[in-house]
Amino acid sequence: MELQNRIQQDLVQAMKNRDELRLGTLRMLKAALQLAQVEKGKGDPLSDEDVLAVIQRLIKQRKEASEQYRSHGAEERAARELEEARILEAYRPEQLTDLEIEAMARQAALSVGAQGPRDMGKVMGALMPKVKGKVDGSRVRETVARLLEKGLP
Repeated sequence: MELQNRIQQDLVQAMKNRDELRLGTLRMLKAALQLAQVEKGKGDPLSDEDVLAVIQRLIKQRKEASEQYRSHGAEERAARELEEARILEAYRPEQLTDLEIEAMARQAALSVGAQGPRDMGKVMGALMPKVKGKVDGSRVRETVARLLEKGLP
């Protein structure tokens, strides 16, 4: 709930500052949060974890849209999508570094007794709850795959 209040305050500030890009991005986020609230049900407010999941999804959408625009030569639109993603990223917790991801992946692999690439599902199952919201799942998947391919020391 605290995160939603911060978003609302930032939205009001963007209106006062006449910051059109930030205002549009935060309005899009607010609409996505209202939709998530409707899907969840009236009596149950969104937790900060729910809000982070929506933010994460929107960031991913912005980055994918940017790639699409760039592949079709619309550089200006691609840059705008990335700028929107950057605005949204300010609401996520600090992201894990590659070294931190690898250390956590190695620990998860050892804890589930992973032998090789076949055990990727076990490792991901143990690791994802620990890193949720702190890193993009594709980065985790790539790290775990690389780690299991070369084998654990």
